[in-house]
Amino acid sequence: MGRYSIQQFVESTGQKDLGEGKFELERDRLLEVNLDGRVWIKKGTMVAYNGDIKFTREGVLEHGLGKLVKKAVTGEGLSLTKAEGKGKLYLADTGKKVTILELDGQSIYVNGNDLLAFEETVQWDIKMMKRIAGFLSGGLFNVLLEGKGMVAITTHYDPLTLQVTKERPVFTDPNATVAWSGNLQPDLRTDISLKTLVGRSSGESLQMAFTGEGFVVIQPYEEVYLATTQA
Repeated sequence: MGRYSIQQFVESTGQKDLGEGKFELERDRLLEVNLDGRVWIKKGTMVAYNGDIKFTREGVLEHGLGKLVKKAVTGEGLSLTKAEGKGKLYLADTGKKVTILELDGQSIYVNGNDLLAFEETVQWDIKMMKRIAGFLSGGLFNVLLEGKGMVAITTHYDPLTLQVTKERPVFTDPNATVAWSGNLQPDLRTDISLKTLVGRSSGESLQMAFTGEGFVVIQPYEEVYLATTQA
């Protein structure tokens, strides 16, 4: 068998069962869901599956009137698809790197654009950052996930986690902020004198300020999905 033979290619790139549970990293940028029941996935992220799996788009009142109103007010782009049945499901989101987190009673905020999938046992809600809403067109929405179960998030390249302490707050660019621990409530800081150094893609110097005790996850990339209002 030659080094570049089709057989060698198929063997080296073939799917492998890792036995890690419902959520597995088949590749750094490809999530495998060993489905036997139901999961919620970000709309448009299914790339392949086998077995008997049914996909149902999120109903208008699927998660109650409260979440529907929040989605309408925030103008957020989080659309979910319900995948249920039995088989193997493969998810990817524009080549972004996938990270799996297992919640065991903890809570975490995830930027709505960076949420890939979560088990139905995980409780979730849309949260609007009111302090920031006045500065950004459409505001800034996040998803609060809590309880028990697996969650998959995505980042452009490798994520970096920064520890927040009372003595050492952390300041981030909203466009590069992916997630943070559920006990933190970020505020907004503006510093026009740093306009050429901070928040380049946001159009002005906007910073998320994290204080207290917890962690913040950032990515080495600015996703330009936040548009600032004009002063």
